[in-house]
Amino acid sequence: MTTIADRVRDARLAAGLSQTALAGSAFSPSYISLIEAGHREPTDSALAVLAIRLGTTLEFLKHGEDGPNEARTRLEIDYARLDLTQGDAAGAQRRLEVLDLDIVSPALRVEALTTLARAHEGLGDLESAVAILEPLLEDARSRSHHVESAKLANALVASYLEAGDLHRAVEVGEHTLTELEAAELTGTDGHLRLASTVLWAYVERGDLLYATHRAAELVRLAESLGTPRGRGSVYWNAALVAEQRRDYELAQRYTERALALLSEGEPDRDLPRLRLNYAWLLLRSEPADPKAALEQIERAAPDLAVLGSELEMARLDVERSRAHLLLGDVTRAEGFATAALERLGEPPRVETAIARLALGDTLHAQGDLEGSARAYRLAADMLGMMSASRQSAAAWRDLGDRYALHGDTSRAAEAYDRALREAGFRPTVPLSSWETWSLA
Repeated sequence: MTTIADRVRDARLAAGLSQTALAGSAFSPSYISLIEAGHREPTDSALAVLAIRLGTTLEFLKHGEDGPNEARTRLEIDYARLDLTQGDAAGAQRRLEVLDLDIVSPALRVEALTTLARAHEGLGDLESAVAILEPLLEDARSRSHHVESAKLANALVASYLEAGDLHRAVEVGEHTLTELEAAELTGTDGHLRLASTVLWAYVERGDLLYATHRAAELVRLAESLGTPRGRGSVYWNAALVAEQRRDYELAQRYTERALALLSEGEPDRDLPRLRLNYAWLLLRSEPADPKAALEQIERAAPDLAVLGSELEMARLDVERSRAHLLLGDVTRAEGFATAALERLGEPPRVETAIARLALGDTLHAQGDLEGSARAYRLAADMLGMMSASRQSAAAWRDLGDRYALHGDTSRAAEAYDRALREAGFRPTVPLSSWETWSLA
């Protein structure tokens, strides 16, 4: 059983204080030593002073997790997590936002806030998730809590990736990785999972050559030091790099290894997301395998509905639409594309443009050329609002292909030009020079 002595000692070590520093001018170092050895029972007034210096509460030092505030708050966090597993992110948010976190221990406060960040992410409110995670990460770093830092940085990098802030995603991830490596935590699950998430940030930023090199390094590191969980994360992200290089065969091999490794552990959000990515690959391989893709999608759907975000569910519907279209079931394909658009709502997103492309394809397959052209135009309008990324470049390329198939060569050329620009290929001849040469 954890005693007051244990809690005072553990809190002091976590705060990075010596017994002399904790004693300060109010106590003697020998008094602190006697408390930690269990030879002296401190008074409530003494514990209150120590709690302030240790950054915790009198109740926690005295009762631990059995204190009424700790127990009540932990129960609410558990209920909030249950809300999240049942897909009720709004309910989890409401439950957590009314908690008074000033009366609980720092560890429980971090737990509550990271769960609240998950709820915001589930609702698509990435700005609020980032606003919670940034100060938590800074605090964990200041206390040299490296394992906690790795978890928080992984969540924060993922949020920045989702929001499209690739520079900050890389900055946060690399800073934390450097600290983990300095603390000799290279190859741990936290290190490998964070390194894998940062790897994808490099891909999204267009640093594909470096990402390929880094992926090979991580695979070697994971094979020599990693647990199944850490290795699974590395293989998954290495598959994404191979996918971006259009090496779909290698991407499938890495994804299959990742699935085998991640299936061994406790079920969580990663496994259904990985199945969705595998379905994406199966629909783009040569030849495409829509039946196998749908099998992966249907296995991912129940868990993703509970553990994923609306954005991920929309992506799932888009891939369902593509699979059914390849199988000739145009009606269901249109239904899933429409469902994806309803999930995504009004905010401008690359995912919304991609869903409109999927809807346009289903309308084209039904002979509704006017409706498909309108869907493609709406996709182009939305892509025009987006900042440049590899994802938007790929969407522009897909849109160009649609225009070309429709015989609209002018719009196709414009879309291909945007794809090249957003992939980093700028015109090498100034427009003014080209006009001069044309006149000559």
